[in-house]
Amino acid sequence: MTSHTPSGSFLRSFTLAIFSIAFLTVATVASHAQTPKKTVAAKAAAIQGPPYATRAGAMQFADDLAARRDLDPAWVRDAIGQARYNATVSRLMQPPAKAFVKNWRVYRSRFIDPVRIAAGVRFWKANQAALERAEKEYGVPADIIVGIIGVETIYGRDTGSFRVMDALTTLAFDFPASHPRARERSDYFKGELEQFLTLQSRRNADPFEVRGSYAGAMGMPQFMPSSWVKYAVDFDGDGTIDLWNSPADVIGSVANYFKAFGWQPGMPTDYPVSFDRSRLDMDALMAPDILPTFSVASFTAKGAVLKGPALQHTGPLALIELLNGADAPQYVAGTENFYVITRYNWSSYYAMSVIELGWEVAARVNP
Repeated sequence: MTSHTPSGSFLRSFTLAIFSIAFLTVATVASHAQTPKKTVAAKAAAIQGPPYATRAGAMQFADDLAARRDLDPAWVRDAIGQARYNATVSRLMQPPAKAFVKNWRVYRSRFIDPVRIAAGVRFWKANQAALERAEKEYGVPADIIVGIIGVETIYGRDTGSFRVMDALTTLAFDFPASHPRARERSDYFKGELEQFLTLQSRRNADPFEVRGSYAGAMGMPQFMPSSWVKYAVDFDGDGTIDLWNSPADVIGSVANYFKAFGWQPGMPTDYPVSFDRSRLDMDALMAPDILPTFSVASFTAKGAVLKGPALQHTGPLALIELLNGADAPQYVAGTENFYVITRYNWSSYYAMSVIELGWEVAARVNP
């Protein structure tokens, strides 16, 4: 799921839900706004609930959106009015009913498997020039870009089957009321719905033709609409941005996303770490969670043991804990670049899967 794109505070509270769902599902945009020539067509079957045209609040939102964005009011009302509530979308956004036991080994096995690795090798070899250019222009290594696209959609194989228009509208106006932060999340998805309709208007495209994740994320990199607007680039230079069918645009956009969030060229994502039990202060080491906070000196003073290049690291570090169910957890020392990967999805498990999938693919491309 592309819950990676919202703000950090929004994503932090989604970590457990994202983790559990992972086991269940595995040129520039034209600057001028215009009314799409295609009619808004509601084609998908088995959509639950009445159209949002019956909801006064949704129609008022449509009018306000059209005025803010200088869009055709009739087109916006038609689009939101034809959207339908999707009960599956709502259900998937609710926290798990019972406590979920995190297990890194099981999580890893879902994303680092022979199918994904083989697809990654093919993707890398077919798009090597674009990967090399992205690393040169943005500083993001090919293995990280390849790892992201592989974890997200298996290189475009699984980009989602939900109508984005229905998903965003459902979450904007019917986010599960039982959720303790329902209002905040409803507001977030109203913003994404606004970005999506603005984007589709400028692309002169039918909003109901777009399929994506249950959260409304789109394309090979699973960008939310706001991330598409902010970070997607026309890396193949054909005058359009296509995150479904242009691997070059996908590669450039992912690299641009990471650069925008502070990726530092040449910096490792993590280092091995062990512990000196005689002086270990695990509570202090875990207190900042995945946010890099400790200098090497303060990190080691609290009982973490680093070796080799890690001792020369000049930036802050975080202790990353990967639980293994009833077995002993695993740990790494995460750098600022590890933290940047979690801006895509607020989860250390996700970040390690991206890193290790990239390693596995790279080892086969460049043995």
